[in-house]
Amino acid sequence: MNQADIEAALKAAFRSCEIAFSPLTDQQKQILLQIVLQELIDNVGERGGEDAGENPLGELTPAERLALLEFVQTQEEANLPWKITLLNDWLHDRDSGSVQFIRDRYGTAWLNRVKPVHLAQYFERENFREGLKLKVGDRIEVANALWEWVQNQNPCQREWFPCTVIGVSQLADNDSTYNNCTIRFDNGAEFEIQGIYQWNATNWRWLN
Repeated sequence: MNQADIEAALKAAFRSCEIAFSPLTDQQKQILLQIVLQELIDNVGERGGEDAGENPLGELTPAERLALLEFVQTQEEANLPWKITLLNDWLHDRDSGSVQFIRDRYGTAWLNRVKPVHLAQYFERENFREGLKLKVGDRIEVANALWEWVQNQNPCQREWFPCTVIGVSQLADNDSTYNNCTIRFDNGAEFEIQGIYQWNATNWRWLN
């Protein structure tokens, strides 16, 4: 399903609702866009990893990549889902400013290949002050160094465990602030990571 198909299907659905005297609110349209986007992402993943190990941001020019990272960071600071913002622009035929090139040159197929782990790699390479922030529902991996002494050699080596973010918080300690993150492992166990962006930043990573 390409960009044109998405726009045509959604616009037809919105018109049908208006004809039936049940127009959707902007919030309902946003929810619908989120569902469609997630379905596309899931479908891309099910096709079998042709993009595994390849970062789609590597296909951008340096200027395009910088524009995208700045756009994503601005959206993150405003607590807005950057992909949904772009799809809203495309649906309503609005110009997306510095990242309009994504629609013009790359399209929905490329957009759906971009995962948090891809953005995180370039946020680090470009030495951005801040990158992606964790949100409830995000999938990450955490290292066993969080709860046991890890050495480069036996008996305890660094291992990674997949989990889901179920809570994030910011705390103040005198003149400084730090962030905690509560995770749930696939076996149901829960764990709180203190200083997730500070002293424990090296003990977690985005799930690929």
